[in-house]
Amino acid sequence: MAEQTQWKASPEQIAYANVLEKGMLIGLILLLITFGLYAFGIMKPYIPVNELSRYWTHNVTEYLHMANIKSGWGWVGMLGYGDFINFIGIIILAGVTAFCYLAIIPALLKKKDRVYAALAFLEVLILVLAASGLLGSGGH
Repeated sequence: MAEQTQWKASPEQIAYANVLEKGMLIGLILLLITFGLYAFGIMKPYIPVNELSRYWTHNVTEYLHMANIKSGWGWVGMLGYGDFINFIGIIILAGVTAFCYLAIIPALLKKKDRVYAALAFLEVLILVLAASGLLGSGGH
């Protein structure tokens, strides 16, 4: 009979997985709710559904110009519209990784694993910096 290797998740892996699970559930639930607000007409869309096909043949730059939408983080000011409120769930899903890394830093420091703690912190900084648009990378 072959010997079986037992794998055990570290406390950091458990913490990361727990935050990931909660963030994914919150993001998914918000996506479903906000889509319902849009699809059932509870919230008025910025671009009426019957006008959407007018924009389909254009690239993003032309679309933003034609629809008078600011690029980058301009959508934040449009969260009162049904077709923009769903961005909240998307942002949570996109940003949950940064929260996962933040959650494991205390456990890494407790283990005196300063190198991995520093790497986790740098990962958070890089993710936040990339999303901010400060690098000219287009951040959202």
